[in-house]
Amino acid sequence: MTDIEIAQKNEMIAISKVAKKIGIEESALELYGKHKAKINFSKLRELQEKAREKNARGKLILVTAITPTPAGEGKSTVTIGLTDGLCKIGKRAAAALREPSLGPCFGVKGGACGGGFAQIVPMEDINLHFTGDIHAITAANNLIAALIDNHIQQGNELQIDPRTVSWKRCVDLNDRQLRNIISGLGKRTDGVPREDHFQISVASEIMAIVCLSKTISELKERLANITIAQNFSKQDVKFGELKCVGAVAALLKDAIRPNLVQTLEKNPAFVHGGPFANIAHGCNSVNATLCALASADYVVTEAGFAADLGAEKFMDIKCRLAKIAPDAVVVVATIRALKMHGGVPKNALSSPDVAAVERGFENLKVHLENLAKFGVKTIVAVNKFSSDTEEEIFALKKLCEQNDSRAVLCEAWEKGGEGAAELARVVAETVERGENNFHYLYEDSLPLKEKIETLAKEIYRAQRVEFAEAALKKIDALEKSGYGNLPVCVAKTQNSISHDPKLFGAPSGYAFPVRDVQLYSGAGFVVALSGEIMTMPGLPKMPAALAIDIDDDGKITGLF
Repeated sequence: MTDIEIAQKNEMIAISKVAKKIGIEESALELYGKHKAKINFSKLRELQEKAREKNARGKLILVTAITPTPAGEGKSTVTIGLTDGLCKIGKRAAAALREPSLGPCFGVKGGACGGGFAQIVPMEDINLHFTGDIHAITAANNLIAALIDNHIQQGNELQIDPRTVSWKRCVDLNDRQLRNIISGLGKRTDGVPREDHFQISVASEIMAIVCLSKTISELKERLANITIAQNFSKQDVKFGELKCVGAVAALLKDAIRPNLVQTLEKNPAFVHGGPFANIAHGCNSVNATLCALASADYVVTEAGFAADLGAEKFMDIKCRLAKIAPDAVVVVATIRALKMHGGVPKNALSSPDVAAVERGFENLKVHLENLAKFGVKTIVAVNKFSSDTEEEIFALKKLCEQNDSRAVLCEAWEKGGEGAAELARVVAETVERGENNFHYLYEDSLPLKEKIETLAKEIYRAQRVEFAEAALKKIDALEKSGYGNLPVCVAKTQNSISHDPKLFGAPSGYAFPVRDVQLYSGAGFVVALSGEIMTMPGLPKMPAALAIDIDDDGKITGLF
């Protein structure tokens, strides 16, 4: 059966019954049908308060991965399977995941609800419109864009220089045609013509702000602090100066509250926020994580793409801003990805090749070494595929042992929670030993340029960083404007530890290029762009949209 067929055959229970498992009463839910709900503001505040007490909150387990093949290595599947596995061995567990973007659903990777018998449901709803959070974020983003251009059109009291408007419009689809456009064409009443840009909604600063804000007050403060342009005197203009913060916040009043759904095995999953990890900070919302920590003994969360992206940003951005820390880290590895990093062509990854696994282990080794720099304990989850051989799995386990890590087979895709029970036991044992010594990779006081160099050398294994002249000028200006203490979010390819998607394995000794930097003053970090990374992806030659259909009964097929 396909993933969607498995999900459609599953009989869900009322979401109020799922909530009851973790002590959340039905009166605290705002229902979106029988199987989806948001946490109301009163309960949200209560759970936030409880999560602040270290002894009252659960243990946090981060799921990350090695550098993936284009289809991904099953982080969401392992996250959901591990949650079910922990429940299977008698633990009170909940998952905390990101919401899927429509871009991947119709593009290459598909949805983000897990796979096989380790899924969250209702799968079709979550993958498509869900509770409308991303639509609200899109509308809020584009309201800001409309207000900026209207201000310029209606007299431009703030003397905004149209050439410096940095705020982009967005849409939650892969549409390369919109990357670079000219807007405002036509008659005088149609606006001021200028170069304009679109990005995918999950790369919007609004998405980051929603994911990092705990209250409406904090949301409004961050919205007001967004840098939208410069005036003709080359001074920054903040969105708050347009005096429309309340209107944008009103669009986001529901989007800031976490969503609750269930796994196939009827266990709770908080699904909220969806920034990509290659072009944004790659973690689900702080609110969802705090709600899970306050209501479960074990919380399993994931961060996008590999450990050089999602895990690093989880540690250095989300943990720093939310004042939380992981109690253990699970690194998802697959035999097929190791073989790819070992030089096997993508069309031959199903063929047995122990030697390629051993060569490709260098990629996993780098990620394990990188995570050790944060002082966290790691476990390798071997996400099993039917083409994997016992010899290949044995070789991987042996290599992990030689590098002070333990590899555990995870068969959640095929067997659900039972297939992740052994992984759950190992994770629980690791967490309960409490041997973590978590710390950030860099301190706030480190200058921006040195933060970028630290990431490039310590995480991406570059020998040096080559900054474009324009990037250096922006960094200098940001430092002088008081933004030097912000963390850095690097936007780069997910297909390599480096900036170059063609460099598999464990590249090192190269020059890491930084072509531009962007200030996300509302979200509270600086984005450094490297290589050819785009904040508006394009569709592939054969997009996943070609396989998706719906019948007269509303039954969807082809979604994965």
